[in-house]
Amino acid sequence: MSLQVQTFFHQDTSTLSYLIFDSQAKEAAIIDPALDFDYAAGKTNTTSADQLIQAVKENQLTLKWILETHAHADHLTAAQHIRAELGGKIAIGSGITKVQENFQRLFNLGDKQDVQGQDFDHLFVEGDTFTVGRFHGQVITTPGHTNDSLTYLIDGNAFVGDSLFMPDAGTARCDFPGGSAELLFESVQKLYALDDETRIFVCHDYQPEGRSLRYVATVAEHKANNIHINKDTTVEEFVQKRVKRDKTLGMPKLIIPSIQVNIRAGELPPAEDNGVHYLKVPINLLGNKA
Repeated sequence: MSLQVQTFFHQDTSTLSYLIFDSQAKEAAIIDPALDFDYAAGKTNTTSADQLIQAVKENQLTLKWILETHAHADHLTAAQHIRAELGGKIAIGSGITKVQENFQRLFNLGDKQDVQGQDFDHLFVEGDTFTVGRFHGQVITTPGHTNDSLTYLIDGNAFVGDSLFMPDAGTARCDFPGGSAELLFESVQKLYALDDETRIFVCHDYQPEGRSLRYVATVAEHKANNIHINKDTTVEEFVQKRVKRDKTLGMPKLIIPSIQVNIRAGELPPAEDNGVHYLKVPINLLGNKA
């Protein structure tokens, strides 16, 4: 038997979402679903998320989990919409409480923002396990990009979020609040300790130099060819390279709406007295080291 994996690419944000399932037991999980968002108009829609929902229905699956690898800064999660349509538990790493604290302060959200992770159905910690049908998954904490970053390892497949990109794109940035290049180096060592044949599925592919979409490579391929951190890279070399690279990067175009929604498990901020939901924009703050 083998775990079934279907991949969905959200072109607007270069995000990969995954439907994983046991075709015999008919149980499934969705990893990192994306919500469509027109920033200029302030409008959401569910076209992309509905493709995931349709795949669950077509395969006659029961959705058990909606798994977030971390609170994303580049797209809004569709977790709430998918749970409303299909059920399932929304889960993320317990480090989300630190992320919530950081951004509660940055956005001055006060008591409107919970910092105990209560918007999520389940908070995972290192070594936790979960099941999808007959398959047993393992949770590996992989902080560095964010405090709450997790890898979900199941049936020889590692869903790593942003901790690693494809080998020709390296790793994610570490300059967000709570980020740490030193921690990311340690996290990648956990991943490189997995069997060489383990398949690493990434959450983003920005298709460097216009190449075709790629989203999976083995641990062995990363150890040999990852441009930021291969098997011979020292922590000093990686930190120097990562810090230098991060200084050249602008903010993700959707970081302001994404963070405010994603630290609430996909819920919009509470509606105001006119029934409208609003997102806050801090002026002259982001882009500085928080």
